[in-house]
Amino acid sequence: MNVRSRPRWDAVPPATGAAVMATGIISVGFHLAGFDALSIADLWIAGVLWLLLALAFTALLLGDPGGWTARSQTPPALTAVAATTVLGVRVDQLGRTAAAEALLVVAALAWPVLLTSVLRHLGRRLPGAAFLICVATQGLAVLAATLAPHTADWLARAALPVFVLGLLLYGDALFRFDLRQVTEGAGDHWVAGGAMAISALAASKLLACGVWSGGAHTALRVVTLVLLGVALAWYAVLAVAELLRPRLRYDLRRWSTVFPLGMTAVAALSTATAARVDWLEPLGRALLWVAAAVWLIVAVGALRRLRRRPGSRPRPSR
Repeated sequence: MNVRSRPRWDAVPPATGAAVMATGIISVGFHLAGFDALSIADLWIAGVLWLLLALAFTALLLGDPGGWTARSQTPPALTAVAATTVLGVRVDQLGRTAAAEALLVVAALAWPVLLTSVLRHLGRRLPGAAFLICVATQGLAVLAATLAPHTADWLARAALPVFVLGLLLYGDALFRFDLRQVTEGAGDHWVAGGAMAISALAASKLLACGVWSGGAHTALRVVTLVLLGVALAWYAVLAVAELLRPRLRYDLRRWSTVFPLGMTAVAALSTATAARVDWLEPLGRALLWVAAAVWLIVAVGALRRLRRRPGSRPRPSR
C-alpha cells in the first residue's frame, strides 16, 4: 500500500460515523411520517457516507493495524456499529430484508470486538461519547426486533437480553459522564439523551414484534413509556442548556447532536404506534422537523469546513 495514502484514512475520525447515524435516523423518521422522497434522499446520503467510512475503516485496518487498534479503544469507534444498525432499519423499511439481515450480521460481528476494547479503556469524567456503549448495543436490539416479524421470533428473544444489557451500559456511562458537559459540551453531550431515546425505540420494537403477550406485553409497554419519558426529559434539559450557553461554532461532534434529536422523534413516532398513544405522533412529527432543521445547519457547516483548503490561512484580525 502507498504510504502516502495512509494519512488520508487517518484524517477520517471515527466520530464521522455520527453523520451516518444522524442522516440515517432522520431518513427512518421521514419514512414513518410519510415523506418518502425526503427519506430516500437521506438514505442515499447515509448509504454513500457508510460506504466511504467502511472503506476507510478497512483500509486503516490493513494499512495501519496499530492505528486501527488505537482508534478501536475510544467510544466513537462504536459509531460504526450504531450507524450500521440504523442503516439496516431503513433498508428493512424498503422491504430489503436480506440486505438488512446482512447489515445485522456485520454489526453483530463488530459489536463485541469494539465494545470490549472500549470498555477496557473507559475512564471517568467522560464526554457524551461514553453513552455510545449503550447506543451501539441498543442499535443491535432495535434492528433484531425490527427484523423479527419478517424472519423468526428468536431474533426478538435474542434482542431482549441485548436490550437489558444496553440499559445496564447506560447506567455505567451515566456514572462516568461529566455532568459539566451539559453546559460545556461541543455536541456529543446530547448522546446522554439519545442513548435513552434509542433504548425507548428498542423497547417499542420489542413491544410491536408480537412475541410477548399478557403481563410481559404490559411490562414492555410500561418500560417503553418510562424510557421515552426520560428521553424527553433529557431533551428538555439539554435544549435549555443550549439556550443558556449557546455553542454556535461548527464542530464534528455536532452530528452527535443531530442523532439524538432525530432518535427522540423516531422513538416518539414508534411508541405512538406500538403503545397506542395517539398524542405522541404529532409530537414526534414536530421533533422530526426540528432534527431535520438542525441536520441542515450542521451539514452546511460541514460543507464549509470541507471547502477550506488545508494550506489556507485565516485572515488576520484587525
